[in-house]
Amino acid sequence: MKEIARLTLAKMTPEAADPRARSAMEGVRKSLGFVPNMYANMANSPSALETYLAGYGLFRSESGFAPAEQEVVFLTISRENGCEYCVAAHSMVGEKMSGVRAADLKALRAGERLTDAKLQALSEFTRIMVVSGGKPTPAEVQAFLAAGYSEQQVLAVILAIAAKTISNYTNHVFHTETDSMFAGYRWEVPKAA
Repeated sequence: MKEIARLTLAKMTPEAADPRARSAMEGVRKSLGFVPNMYANMANSPSALETYLAGYGLFRSESGFAPAEQEVVFLTISRENGCEYCVAAHSMVGEKMSGVRAADLKALRAGERLTDAKLQALSEFTRIMVVSGGKPTPAEVQAFLAAGYSEQQVLAVILAIAAKTISNYTNHVFHTETDSMFAGYRWEVPKAA
């Protein structure tokens, strides 16, 4: 496995952050009760933090996906991108807040088939979008639509990929430490055989 560079920028606190980042961090602290390490790192670039939060929030509120489906999308993207932090965080959210079934959560983390056929189609389409660089075949889009999703939700998956790319890549270059809240859901990139 190739070594990933590590940025030396310090984690920001809301008090030390740029006013724009401070505002975003305070909003996160108000909603979650703490500022996750990912946000503290991302706050080094207020525009990256604001863009991530806007895209993430819009996906959550306007994608047309149920909470469990949203976690399937986020976990699939994060697993494909090898983001240990986001897989841990979304595993906790999936189990505790979004109602992802235990068997499906285990399958998502392992890159295996989900027990729910519709969620499997969503995960597979999301994976295809990530690995193909957003170039699905007509048959792949048709399979997604045949599972009960819409063409607008193709665009929602693209929005989720954009938001998760910001967080996944930020976590890669910071080697973001998993917050204690997510520690029970730690995940490591599978070793190549």
